[in-house]
Amino acid sequence: MIYRYFGQEELDRRLNARATVTDIAPFMRAYAEESAKCRSELDCRAGVKYGPKDAERIDVFPARWPDSPVFVFIHGGYWRMLDAADSSFMARQFVRAGAAVVAINYELAPAASIDEIVRQCRAALVHVWRHAREFGGDPARIHVSGSSAGGHLAGMMLSGGWAEAFGAPGLRVQSASPLSGLFDLEPVRLSNCNEWARLDADSAARNSPVLHLPDPPLPMVVSYAPNEAGEFAIQSEAYIAACRARGCDVEFVAEPGTNHFDLPLRFMDRDSALTRAVLRVMGLA
Repeated sequence: MIYRYFGQEELDRRLNARATVTDIAPFMRAYAEESAKCRSELDCRAGVKYGPKDAERIDVFPARWPDSPVFVFIHGGYWRMLDAADSSFMARQFVRAGAAVVAINYELAPAASIDEIVRQCRAALVHVWRHAREFGGDPARIHVSGSSAGGHLAGMMLSGGWAEAFGAPGLRVQSASPLSGLFDLEPVRLSNCNEWARLDADSAARNSPVLHLPDPPLPMVVSYAPNEAGEFAIQSEAYIAACRARGCDVEFVAEPGTNHFDLPLRFMDRDSALTRAVLRVMGLA
């Protein structure tokens, strides 16, 4: 056995999100095309730098009114695919509802380690917190979301104690919605995903949100698709249980008929269960 009751082949299968759909290409196109539409139709400040590296940039959709909540989205792609340019398809609905929207970009694996990707996302969040009022946002009302690897990275943004090292001791995430995330990276380290994740035991533990839980009482919405690969489902349930035990207010929202890749596209529908729940914890219901 490699991990729990699983041999290598079974562990690799349990982490294979692609195998849950026939073809991921239509979903990748939808991310890119719908995000491009939002950038063309809305006020968008694309490519705002938060660090010196080319990949360290965010796309910002300002709020219509001052002191609005800020919806921050971190893209997935197993830490090795996609871009902020593929990650703002929800902007139309959330700006209309009264939020600012920020899509975070980061350097991809294997060129960047998971440690470095987490560092970049935290630096981006600090930048958002410091500059929120410049795009109509309230720095005390930041909501962090992400899907798949972005769900993992959202979890790492919620963990306590890191903001002080970035010179931002006042930064507190107000609410969150990690979707289809991986919250324990030990099985990732032992799987074929480590070909690009390049984790060792220490870095896997250091970057596992289930070992670095949010400070309560953090309102949180968690969801995963009905047909998720095994680890994505079981880890989401474990993270929900751990956060609730710590005192966080966690709501699971079901989206029947979705898969790992189209679940975040539900943010394009103002009336979806997922969108309604997130707007509610953001104070925009």
